[in-house]
Amino acid sequence: MPPPPKPYLTAAEYLALERQAQTRSEYLDGEVFAVPRESRRHEIVAGNVAGELRAQLDALPHRLCLSMPRIYVPRTGLYAYPDVGVVCGEPRFEDEHRDTLLNPTLLVEVFSPATEAYDRGRKFAHYRALGSLAEYLLVSPDEPQAEQLIRQDDGRWLYSAVSGLESTLLLPSVEAVLPLAAVYAGITFP
Repeated sequence: MPPPPKPYLTAAEYLALERQAQTRSEYLDGEVFAVPRESRRHEIVAGNVAGELRAQLDALPHRLCLSMPRIYVPRTGLYAYPDVGVVCGEPRFEDEHRDTLLNPTLLVEVFSPATEAYDRGRKFAHYRALGSLAEYLLVSPDEPQAEQLIRQDDGRWLYSAVSGLESTLLLPSVEAVLPLAAVYAGITFP
């Protein structure tokens, strides 16, 4: 016997449920996907990234750093929760609830073994459809390593990677610096 078909939800139905849910889920093409609970290490790294960026961006005009914002990609229909998002300029929201961001400048994903391929592949493909997105960071929770993709004027993405606690990422899209020592504060490596 074939499995029963998955229920189809409209975006409006998803948002109504999501706004009352105790857990987070993402949405694409009528399907809802649970956001898995992350490890303590993942939470520390994501919190450190948000804290470091917030401390630097509060001094700059028109910068807003959000932890776990829900974003919407109108061209592809994806609703997702990156770990950290930064907006340069006035934030634009999908509706009057002001809980779904449309114009992130920088998105950060702290990947896990379960999400790494998706974060690098299909999810980034969706994110690239955001005209406002200028920079994307992938951060490992298991070793001091980060990967950076910066949108070029011709639409291509320039890739670079850093590793080691002495390394620093320059984030040109938001005029910030991200030392890996700060990203991994409180984390012990074997």
